[in-house]
Amino acid sequence: MKKLPIGIHTFSKIMEGDYLYIDKTKEAYEILCSYQYVFLSRPRRFGKSLFLTTLQAIFEGKKELFKGLYIYDKYDFAPYPVIKIVFSGVMSTKESLNDVINRNLRNNEEDLQCERNEQLSPTERFAALIKNASKKYNKPVVILIDEYDKPILDNITDPAMRNYARDTLKGLYEHIKYNDEYVKFAFLTGVSKFSKGSIFSGLNNIVDISLYPQYGNICGYTQTDLETSFQPYLLGVDMEKVKRWYDGYNFLKDNVYNPFDILKFCANGHLYKNYWFETGSPSFLIKLIQEKNYYLPDLENISIDEEQLEAFDIEKINFEVLLYQSGYLTIREKKQVEDAVFYSLKIPNFEVKSSLNKAVVSMLTDSESTLISSTLYRNMLMALYNADKDGVKDALYTLFASLPYQNYVNNNIGMYEGFYASVVYAFLASLGAPLIGEDTTNRGRIDLTLNMEHKIYIIEFKVGSGNALQQIKEKKYYEKYRQHGKDIYLIGINFDEKERNISGFAWEPF
Repeated sequence: MKKLPIGIHTFSKIMEGDYLYIDKTKEAYEILCSYQYVFLSRPRRFGKSLFLTTLQAIFEGKKELFKGLYIYDKYDFAPYPVIKIVFSGVMSTKESLNDVINRNLRNNEEDLQCERNEQLSPTERFAALIKNASKKYNKPVVILIDEYDKPILDNITDPAMRNYARDTLKGLYEHIKYNDEYVKFAFLTGVSKFSKGSIFSGLNNIVDISLYPQYGNICGYTQTDLETSFQPYLLGVDMEKVKRWYDGYNFLKDNVYNPFDILKFCANGHLYKNYWFETGSPSFLIKLIQEKNYYLPDLENISIDEEQLEAFDIEKINFEVLLYQSGYLTIREKKQVEDAVFYSLKIPNFEVKSSLNKAVVSMLTDSESTLISSTLYRNMLMALYNADKDGVKDALYTLFASLPYQNYVNNNIGMYEGFYASVVYAFLASLGAPLIGEDTTNRGRIDLTLNMEHKIYIIEFKVGSGNALQQIKEKKYYEKYRQHGKDIYLIGINFDEKERNISGFAWEPF
């Protein structure tokens, strides 16, 4: 068997080292035949860098590396001077950002044997490099930019630095257009697509292929890939469980697996872990959830229009779009209503749902200094499995007792059912429980439905003295699930905003 390319993101290293490679050169060939300026957005660790270096090897004329691949006998592999810029490292200050840009430009000047222009500003230096490389080799240049948006995303909670990064990158990228006569092809990739009015205004002729169906599988592994190329590495594995954990991403073609997860899963003896989630902290997302008092069950029912999904304004960050572009949501369905296009979004898989919500619970409860522990999670799972009323009640009491006082200071979130519903939702979702938030029936919406293998829990929340259980019974929310052949339990939970905990817990089997 070929070696697994763990941590290797360079096409030439993979091919020269005889590592496993999933052929994406058909997509590369079609792009090269169709466009001059291209942008691709995908979540982090999804194979963007590998695809970019595949293009690099093509334009460097390394035909021998492509033997046996789709593009081998279809492209001429004529070499061109390649300028490659990778945004990596710490870029939290103006100086550090400029240092990263200058380091990239210096490396390219050396590789292409062009004049070093360290006296120029980064943007002027980039323009000079494009012209000098083209004139030296008497050919137009190829420009490849990896993680083009990282300086912005790294500073998303610092408006001053974020805006400086945006303006610097805008000035850099506009030189691609200004020097069009010297450019054969340009490819930019990153996590987010910012509006053309913010960062791409100087490069308004770029084609965004992120949601072109023909390129929906350009990154990630398909089910076919797992059943063929990865088959020797997955012997004896429960493939349905693998799918539940790591599949589910969709970019308008097939569902795709997170490639980082699959590689790590195979390399680690088929151990189920949150590999992708653990490689990047969503702390800025958790902060936004807290600041906006976001109603977490809404994550199950998000619909957004095409314009919003494809780009967002750096000054008016749409939280749902940020979740999508960061990989915490993916496309469930594309809908067209007359002339308008809408997308319904979903959490892609168990790994993301469990990990994201566990991070939210940790934020809400300040878990390092409270009672939240693996024991509590385990106790709640067993209580739900056994329909243990007292066990469920005790676990929820412990959960809300863990909420630090400062979460309530100078705000009135404790008065709203949505806050308590979000806490319970995040807690149950972090267990991997199959939850439906704002579950629609013909008589109204159920706050939370927990649809387990042999049991269904219908949960309603009230702040104050209202009868939550009576509402379930009056509106007959259970009718929706009577034909499922499962035991049904009705749970009404009341909260006291002064005590900041459960004031009433009613439970009835149906």
